[in-house]
Amino acid sequence: MKLFPAIDIKDKQAVRLSQGDFNQQTIYHNNPLEVAQQFQAAGSAWLHVVDLDGAKDGVSENVGIIREIITKTSLNVQLGGGIRTVQNVKSWLDAGLDRVIIGSAAVGNPDFVAELVATYGEKICIGVDAKNGKVATHGWLTDSGVDSFEFCQELAEIGVQTIVYTDIAKDGMMQGPNFEAYEKLVQDTKLHIIASGGVSCLEDVKRLAAIGVHGAILGKSLYEGAFTLEEALLCLQDE
Repeated sequence: MKLFPAIDIKDKQAVRLSQGDFNQQTIYHNNPLEVAQQFQAAGSAWLHVVDLDGAKDGVSENVGIIREIITKTSLNVQLGGGIRTVQNVKSWLDAGLDRVIIGSAAVGNPDFVAELVATYGEKICIGVDAKNGKVATHGWLTDSGVDSFEFCQELAEIGVQTIVYTDIAKDGMMQGPNFEAYEKLVQDTKLHIIASGGVSCLEDVKRLAAIGVHGAILGKSLYEGAFTLEEALLCLQDE
């Protein structure tokens, strides 16, 4: 299982939200590039970046700092938040991004997803953000009414290889992931599942690995010091 330390960027700062609530924000660092470099020094191969301003508004002033992270680290970077057009995708991949995460734009738009997958293959990942079993869009502020598990099945049929599945109720709450959802997704689809939201301890990391998910995103647990990235990487080696 791969580990993806996360940097959520809002107003050019590294922050975390609780349950996707923009009014429940904690600022952890004013220089996201330094955080990325720390993750690289700890041994990470990948980095998960979310442009919260882009996710909410579709426009962002964080592009410069994200490009710095891509060019000034050796990390494989995947990015989500506000990427909603073919040109957006091409621009980021041309800039050296390793994987683009499409969220809101994928919902109800299978032709768009199919076009991207046909062109860019495994560099396209779909972010499935679930709230009460339904897909939430536009920075988790809008309920699409689409069943999250049915949506994942549809993505697999289109040819999507990788998804980031987030249970919004778990995100930033340090109460453990929605293991049942991940077990179901692993059993029912052939997708590479990246689990996002709720990891609170090393036992959570080990349990996700045992379920068979492709990867796990680590956010608040690292920032709050529940464990270090080095410890998380080591615990997987010990399994």
